[in-house]
Amino acid sequence: MLPSGLFVGARPISSISDHAWRNDQRIQALTGQRFSREYHQNVLLAPNGIFDSGPATLALTALGEHAAKLEPRFLHAIQIARYVDGRDTSNVQEVAAVAVQVAAEHGIELTAEVLAERLRNDADLRKRTLERMEETQRQMDVLGIRGVPQLVALINGEAHILSGEALYQGPARLAAALDELCAAA
Repeated sequence: MLPSGLFVGARPISSISDHAWRNDQRIQALTGQRFSREYHQNVLLAPNGIFDSGPATLALTALGEHAAKLEPRFLHAIQIARYVDGRDTSNVQEVAAVAVQVAAEHGIELTAEVLAERLRNDADLRKRTLERMEETQRQMDVLGIRGVPQLVALINGEAHILSGEALYQGPARLAAALDELCAAA
């Protein structure tokens, strides 16, 4: 799991809400991933709403410090919280609540208050997260990757890139694409 820093830094949600909703509807048609009315109303159309993936990216790093397996589980949970439940995942308290729930499901006890404080004020966590994003961006540049999501499969030490389009076509298509790469290697 390599965070690229996409959408880190608060920006008004109103500046991208129409564009985001059109893309969300396209993704829903391609993948079946649900984008709810609650998300549309409570997040995209929120008065004075902001869009900032920074808190979630910080939480990803914080959870990864406990166990790497928490990172994909957190990404799944934070996406459900935002796109299905309509929760504002730019809000540190919301992000901390989701992260604490994911940790608890895997036997790790955290409190939302302490984690939220870390997300706001832990300079070391912020530094490690920034370093991860910079390293991801360096790797993307080396591989010629633009945009997310992307999947890089290492086969016999060689990087093969599966674009977001392959990822949007569902698990069966993704498995087939990986099989094709392995057969060609």
